[in-house]
Amino acid sequence: MSGGEVAGILVAVFWAILVSFLAVVLVRLSQTLRATTKLVSDVTEQAVPLLSDASATVRSAQTQLDKVDAIATDVQEVTSNASALSTTVASTFGGPLVKVAAFGYGVRRAMGRNKTEVPEPTTRRTVIVGRTVPSARRRQKRRG
Repeated sequence: MSGGEVAGILVAVFWAILVSFLAVVLVRLSQTLRATTKLVSDVTEQAVPLLSDASATVRSAQTQLDKVDAIATDVQEVTSNASALSTTVASTFGGPLVKVAAFGYGVRRAMGRNKTEVPEPTTRRTVIVGRTVPSARRRQKRRG
């Protein structure tokens, strides 16, 4: 065997190993692509119902929000009506009721007053926080 024949055999073996390696890689790649395809189809099958359920939930939430908005509008209207009513009642009955109460107080005071009764003189006290006034000390000594 000559050197060219040995080199040809080495090149042929090298190509055989390379082709075998590439065949194994291609087989693995095809398995990976099949698994990926199956995974994508499974996700698609599960995602479509989930998306339709999510869409239905969003529509339901929107309906409920519309109802809450209508209720809030009605409550605001009732509140403004109650405020207007209370203002009207206060302005209509407030003044006369104050006058009646003042009149009643005056009558009670006039009826309760005795003509012979002399009002007690009021004593004036001086309060200084943290100190005792000398006149107050003298009164305390006399009493005690």
